Amino acid sequence: MRVALGADHGGYELKEAIREYLIAKGIEVQDFGTHSTESVDYPRFGLAVGMAIQKGEADLGITVCGTGQGIAMAANKIPGIRAAVCSDTFSARMAREHNNANILSLGGRVIGVGLALDIVDIFLKTDFSGGRHARRIELITDFERNGKM
Repeated sequence: MRVALGADHGGYELKEAIREYLIAKGIEVQDFGTHSTESVDYPRFGLAVGMAIQKGEADLGITVCGTGQGIAMAANKIPGIRAAVCSDTFSARMAREHNNANILSLGGRVIGVGLALDIVDIFLKTDFSGGRHARRIELITDFERNGKM
């Protein structure tokens, strides 16, 4: 599995903890930054992670900003990206299982490291269930392609 990571200054410390955790588990990590707590613009990092997934350079992504919201909004501008902001394990599981989310977005100022790592585990190990959910994802994909419902 290849995971792309990206964070702004508000998510830097949590991103670093996640990066170390994934590497220790033997997961290939692509780190798009940021690499300090110096103020930066979150869209650059959300877009970089989304582009890596769109290009097939990563299987899944994890983005982190202060709340997880802004960086997810940026990533979601890329066709084919479904970034889900999760602050609990149930939402992470459902985002993968029902919504086929390909980016987990976390709030570095919202949750602690322990919970974040639990959420990451659930997100990475959960597969998309398909079935009726695939039809719903296809509606989104069709709109991205055609701009029509």
